[in-house]
Formats: sequence, C-alpha cells, structure tokens
Amino acid sequence: MFTFPDETAAALRARFAQEGYVRLPGLVGPDLLARLGAEAGRLAAIGQRRDFAMACTDDSPRHMTALGGHLIAEHSPLITGLYTDPTLMSFLQNLTAGPVIAPPHVLERHVLNILHRPGDTHGAHTDDYPYALVLFIEAPEDPAAGGLLEYAPHTGDLGALERHGVRRAHHRRGDAYVLRADTTAHRVTALTKTGRRRTVLNFAYTTPEERTTVTPSAALLYGGPHQER
Repeated sequence: MFTFPDETAAALRARFAQEGYVRLPGLVGPDLLARLGAEAGRLAAIGQRRDFAMACTDDSPRHMTALGGHLIAEHSPLITGLYTDPTLMSFLQNLTAGPVIAPPHVLERHVLNILHRPGDTHGAHTDDYPYALVLFIEAPEDPAAGGLLEYAPHTGDLGALERHGVRRAHHRRGDAYVLRADTTAHRVTALTKTGRRRTVLNFAYTTPEERTTVTPSAALLYGGPHQER
C-alpha cells in the first residue's frame, strides 16, 4: 500500500527537524494510486470551485476545486481508513519524534485539493495544525507546468516566500511529503498549461499537547463547519 523511504528513522527525523519538510518519493503504490484516482474523480463532482483572495492570509489567492473533511468523512471510507492506517501513523510518529493524533475538527482532517485550470493556485498560508501529509494523486510531470510547493522553513511570515532563499519542490504522481505546516510558510505555484492537473489529499495531524487556535481559513475554503467529531 505504502512504500516508505529506506533511510533510518533517525536520519529522517533529523532532516525533518532541520528543514520542516521531507519528500517521500513513490509513497503511494500503484494499486492504491489507481483506487485514489477513481475516488478523487468521484468526489470531485461534489467539490466546490473556489476563486477568491483569503483576507486572513494577506489576501493570498485561492483558485481551485476543494472538498472538505466533513464531506470526505461522509462519502469516502477509503480515505478515512487511509488517514488512520496504523503503518502510516507509526511512520509519522517516528518522523516527528512524538505522538500524532487526529485534530478535533473534522473539516481539516483530510481534504482534497484540485488545481485543474491555468492560473489555479493555493496561495501563501500556514496551517492550523502542526503536521501535513500531502499525497499526490495527479501532478504535472514537467516542473515548468507549475503546481510546485514553495516553502520557507521555521517562519510563519508569509512575506518570506517573496525573499531570496525560499525552497521549491517538484513532486510526481504517487509522491508525498510531510510538512511542519503551522510554522512553515508555504504555497503552491500556479499551473501554467492547459490540461495539467494537480490533485492532492492533505492529511492534517496534531499532538495531544497542542492547543490550536483555529483560524477561519479552512471554513472559508472548504465551506463546512468547524465541528468536533
């Protein structure tokens, strides 16, 4: 189902602590990737197109089709099962050097983000919860087609993404990455070519000790309530 890196847990932990980011090439195996592709195609029909500037993140743009965790919890046992997969949870705990748990708000636990038009982008932001695991169901093969992750480690200052030294990462279909998402300013660059798609599942995790102040950003993007479940 999942293919984890050959690196030792200690090496991965050290890289994650230093960079706030770890790329996981080919994490999603072919059979699971095919199932997720079919599931994403089915769920896209109930997704919502979003085209607006997010006021609480310095008016950064959102141009995408999105589906929130409340709808995924209702319509996709496959994704909700993957979210709590024991081998995946064990890997994340080794990587982050501590326990990880589901956030109390179902809206942000597992979301589907689809960039599918030229100019589609997920603008600058930080997440409400500390850890994001992003699984690539579709991605442009050519980095020049856009859909790249840009991130600035160890800062929530969105302006850092405009300064020299910002990191940029290209991912392929079946890849994944883990991001320290609450303290790493990040964004997705705009698609530049017709016919290219970037479809990702974003799994959010927190810790038992974390006391998060939830921002309105997720409700604005995904259109659902911040209810606990």
